[in-house]
Amino acid sequence: MTISRQNLSIIVVSFMSENVIHECIKSIPDEISILIVDNSNDKNFKKNIENTYKNVRCIISPENLGMGPGNNLGLKNIKTDFAFILNPDIILEKGAIDEIINASKNLDSFGIIAPISNQKNYPNYKLDEKKISFNNEIDPFKVRSVDGFAMLLNLKKLNQLKNFEDNNYFDENFFLYLENDDLCKRVIDNNENIYVVPQSKINHLGASAVNSKYKYQIELLRNWHWIWSKFYFNKKHYGFLVAIFNGLPSFLSAVLKLLFYFILDKKKKEIYSHRASGYLNALLGKKSFLRPKINN
Repeated sequence: MTISRQNLSIIVVSFMSENVIHECIKSIPDEISILIVDNSNDKNFKKNIENTYKNVRCIISPENLGMGPGNNLGLKNIKTDFAFILNPDIILEKGAIDEIINASKNLDSFGIIAPISNQKNYPNYKLDEKKISFNNEIDPFKVRSVDGFAMLLNLKKLNQLKNFEDNNYFDENFFLYLENDDLCKRVIDNNENIYVVPQSKINHLGASAVNSKYKYQIELLRNWHWIWSKFYFNKKHYGFLVAIFNGLPSFLSAVLKLLFYFILDKKKKEIYSHRASGYLNALLGKKSFLRPKINN
């Protein structure tokens, strides 16, 4: 079954994203259904979005679920065979979805397809270790993983794979970061394909999904969850010892910087304290419990 506009849903997980999400929605053809999962518990946001766009539905999550669980909630609330996961700070270039649809018609099998970011210095994919680069800028090419801010899932195909039964797409132990790498690794481990379509282009605003007035709180959150997620990912796929030694340099660096900034700079002290705490909590097997201290 090939992708069509009628058999495709867009899922956007938002959190205090009112400043950027409108440009994202406007870049999507209005005959494609969009489902927003809002983690902000903002009923006014839901009302405004649904009154403004005829093709958009918004559901408010019962709590701040994070990216992976938020996407899972969205996936449970659609009926199409294909779902395009987007961050609210993504803007699709003209024809981006049609290029993916056309490319999919010539692919024998795929679990995930992604567009390509227009930021060439920061590619939104990782190639197989044995493949250094690609030379063709027209045809889809296989990759090892794609970034989670723009990835189209072939739900029927994924549901046939091991460990994807019962709509088990994103590992909900991840709150933020690497939930996409985990998903992609499970797809590759099942010998299914992940493609990037170079003629389908997007603009990723980067670190803009949350209102900038919450920048410092989000920075603390990122530092904690990045190192927690990295530890959990390595532990899950490569073992406890790999997770310890892989994360140890970042932890020791964070501790040294924490001591250096203890008196000199309160904000930097907090940042490195959060980074060290993320590692220690992952080491102790604690869940990714940290949430932003933000009020509407």
